Amino acid sequence: MSESKIRNMEELASVSGISRPTLSKYFNAPDSVRASTRKKIEAALETYDYRPNIYAMNQNRRLTKNIGIVVPFLADPFFAEIARTLEQRCIDAGFRPTLFSSHGLPELETDILDTLLSMRPAGVLLAPLGRASDKEAIERFCDDVPTVLFDSNVEQFGIAFVGSDNFQFTKLMTDYLCRTGEPPSFFEMRTPANPNAHRRRQSYLDAMQKFGHTPQVISVEGEDWQFEEIGRLGGHEALSSGAFNSNSILCSNDRLAIGLMTACYEKGVQVGRTEGCSIRVAGIDGHPFGRYTCPPLTTVSHDYDAVSKTATDTLFSAINGDVSPWKSTRSEGKLIMRDSA
Repeated sequence: MSESKIRNMEELASVSGISRPTLSKYFNAPDSVRASTRKKIEAALETYDYRPNIYAMNQNRRLTKNIGIVVPFLADPFFAEIARTLEQRCIDAGFRPTLFSSHGLPELETDILDTLLSMRPAGVLLAPLGRASDKEAIERFCDDVPTVLFDSNVEQFGIAFVGSDNFQFTKLMTDYLCRTGEPPSFFEMRTPANPNAHRRRQSYLDAMQKFGHTPQVISVEGEDWQFEEIGRLGGHEALSSGAFNSNSILCSNDRLAIGLMTACYEKGVQVGRTEGCSIRVAGIDGHPFGRYTCPPLTTVSHDYDAVSKTATDTLFSAINGDVSPWKSTRSEGKLIMRDSA
């Protein structure tokens, strides 16, 4: 046994050569790490005589009923709706939710995590920026606070990941458009703000290959969260240059689709699936305003209730000490057929 006293997990990680995230996983759920890693950790615990006071940690967390909810851009209707459902579930469970938006800025996301640490939250529901996030900051935070990631996954951090099955969303819509008209072109941002956009493009490419059609991806300039204007300006350029080789357009998200439909209106191109229409436009997300565009937007909708229920149930269980091995849960979407396609 070592004569030096190990005071915390950071010191144990330093002297043992075992990463802090791995140690944290072990203390939350020993079976969540490999058997060989578990033996190495248990040998280090014996050598350095370290035992984390998990009970005290949980008691400290229960001194507050605060739950942090962090989204990348609250003005986005998807995040506004999912935040609303998460807030309500937290309130119903007796917690006090506090909502934060990182406004698409990595440095602000990190600042929010620091602010949350000072609040000593019971737990956090975090939708990270994704590739733009400071992964080390998120990893450190998840080691200290029970955290469920949702919408965008970053490594296997936190207790679990809960989101939507973007591959299923896009395949479902591609299949529908192929069955009901010309195979679609795919309309996207060249540098998307949300990492899920890349999954949607890949799913489109895979589906078109499976269905025996030649894919076409139209990538327009734009890299912030002003999706409607990016779709409108990119739509004008694509329509003017004759870039689309199909009269069916699948947009990477509903907000881009709304911008594209605006461009069609401004160019005198009639959108819809009825006689006399020149182009079909469909989106993905189930945008709350999609029902009220002209024509109403065909889309695949998130299952907001399923995502919010799974995320909060997982977090509440962890707060109460029931931590399962990390896993990813993705909910399928529902096809909503309207007049735009």
